[in-house]
Amino acid sequence: MRAGALRAALLLLPLCAFTAQEPDSNNEQRTTNNETAADQLSPAARRAYTELLKLRTGTAQALARAELRQQPGSAGALLVAEGAGFAELVISQDAARYEIIIDQQDAALAALDAQPRSALRDYVRGEIRLHQAVVQVMFGHELQGAWSLRQAYLQVQQNARRWPGYLPTVKTLGLCEFLIGSVPEGYRWFLNLLGLPGNTEAGLQHLRTAAQRPHDFQPEAQILVALIRQTYYGADEEAATLVARLSREQPDNLLFSYLGMSVQKKLHHADQALAYYRNRPTGPTYVPVAYLHHMAADLLLYQGQYTASERANQQFLSEYRGVHYRKDAWFKLYLAYWLSGDAAQAERSRQQISKGGDTTVEEDRYAQRFVDDRVPLSRPLTRARLHIDGGYYRPALATLDEFRATAATPLRDRLEEPYRRARAYHGLQRLDSARLYYGRCIAASGPAPYYFAPQSALQLGYICQEAGQKAQAKAYFQKALGYGKHEYKTSTDAKAKVALASLK
Repeated sequence: MRAGALRAALLLLPLCAFTAQEPDSNNEQRTTNNETAADQLSPAARRAYTELLKLRTGTAQALARAELRQQPGSAGALLVAEGAGFAELVISQDAARYEIIIDQQDAALAALDAQPRSALRDYVRGEIRLHQAVVQVMFGHELQGAWSLRQAYLQVQQNARRWPGYLPTVKTLGLCEFLIGSVPEGYRWFLNLLGLPGNTEAGLQHLRTAAQRPHDFQPEAQILVALIRQTYYGADEEAATLVARLSREQPDNLLFSYLGMSVQKKLHHADQALAYYRNRPTGPTYVPVAYLHHMAADLLLYQGQYTASERANQQFLSEYRGVHYRKDAWFKLYLAYWLSGDAAQAERSRQQISKGGDTTVEEDRYAQRFVDDRVPLSRPLTRARLHIDGGYYRPALATLDEFRATAATPLRDRLEEPYRRARAYHGLQRLDSARLYYGRCIAASGPAPYYFAPQSALQLGYICQEAGQKAQAKAYFQKALGYGKHEYKTSTDAKAKVALASLK
């Protein structure tokens, strides 16, 4: 099994380490759903978790350790102490810390095993198993990670049977069900072999249940529901509204700034995304998040601020310790230099794409394919794509008018032009025009190994679904799944699969 398939299934799981409820002003514990005090975070653990939520991992660790000195078996404090190291590893991608974190997770699990059984204790065991699966897969230990995922899922299912109605466990069960259920069909055999059946609709329903009622981890469930609905169902404004509210309530929360930036970037709102970046909390108490600079570099590229984009990506490359997104960063540096007319620096950046990094992430795969295919880019199409990614749809259409196809124009460019027009019209809600150009792209594509036709089919499915045309939507989603290998097949297939399930 390729690492990318399982990583796709675990994409959202790192959020489990970061999200928790802001403590009540009187620091009293809440008792809901017949929970006892042992089923909830202690006031001290809740304060520590709040610091972790803000990505102030050092402060969170110190508070958790103080709690553990007073109560060595505190499940909440063990979760925070492990979660802080897990968060730092996931964010930094520093392979040198991998074994240290795995050992810390094993020690936390051993400490929990020595404690009396409770809903919270069992919930924390499941969470730490899940975190371990994430880091094992993330750092290339796919078989170990798959086994840890199986152990975590079985633990969570057992918890749900033993503690029915315990909302934190309902939240994690729903997340596992949804993400495993969204794995593309080509990889289902492996998960079935491990006994990991998923169900996207059941998973989303469990997440909604956990999001609707108060408990220590309710905001985590709310965020996960919003992000899943945005990513797989197009519920964009729902995610934007939730993250905006959370950011207003906690302006010192770096995680919420990151989420706001990410959500607005996916919405093609470059200006709003950059506002989150520029207003984010900073200082030595926060864990450095180098990926923020890479996202900012993209946003600045969309705006045509090439020098600023170059600086942001160079900062990302100098601070980041991981292997993912490096090829993408060098590709974006190439674009910035090329579009600004610096051919020498553009060529140096192009040569760097193949010299390091990994191709598990789809963006990196796209960058490597750009080098391997050796097909020169079209300036009008490239600039139009960047305009569309930033939400500048009218400038994109004006730029596309500069494109002129000839007999020598590569097939890729001839397919990209109608696709870009469709995306621009779609963004402007001119759906008849969008349908026309998506259809033209599909008709001209045939079996060409590019993502324009599969994405066109997916977008046409969404348009038909929103219009209540279920039969047409189903046909387009199935068509999206039917295309062979292309740059974004993993994510396209996952979205089409979830969309088909929702039609039922």
